Amino acid sequence: MIAIIDYDAGNLRSVEKAFNYIGEDVVVTRNPEEILGADKVLLPGVGSFGDAMEKLNKYELVDVIKEVVRRNIPLLGICLGQQLLFESSEECPGVDGLGILKGKIVRIPDKKDLKIPHIGWNSLELQNNGRLFKNLQDGDYVYFVHSYYLEADDKEIVKATTDYSAHIEAAVEKDNVFACQFHPEKSGDVGLKILKNFANI
Repeated sequence: MIAIIDYDAGNLRSVEKAFNYIGEDVVVTRNPEEILGADKVLLPGVGSFGDAMEKLNKYELVDVIKEVVRRNIPLLGICLGQQLLFESSEECPGVDGLGILKGKIVRIPDKKDLKIPHIGWNSLELQNNGRLFKNLQDGDYVYFVHSYYLEADDKEIVKATTDYSAHIEAAVEKDNVFACQFHPEKSGDVGLKILKNFANI
């Protein structure tokens, strides 16, 4: 069973449908027992870093997520979910992230002829043997929607990058914690393979 953490963020149903499509049992929940009893846990999301942290605190999910990590249950953050795993974001100065991974979230720099938010398909440069990318190719395309991106302290955890006005760290992995800035659930066959790889971990 895969638990998708429900904290009133957008896009939860798209992720649920994608996992159902590849034959996985999924529950969308904020019940701590269901989350901690799951085989895998997902933290998806779109929206504001500050609003999301407020909701995670409101629903008393911060400690639950940290317990998921402590128990070595595989955890996947998607889009805003990746950003929340880190310490802080320029989007909401003074708001602490989950701090599960070390690093900060910064705004994509303005650049002539590039629109922000970054919306669309970009190719990935794979590195450091990420388990999410098993049997995928360097240069495979995935779908992004974001205005902020990760700068991880430890570059060894970065498993995929892309370029859009900056060198964007598009996916990370450390022990049982996985995350991607792009949306695998909206990335066609490549995205489904990534979700399947996570489900098989």
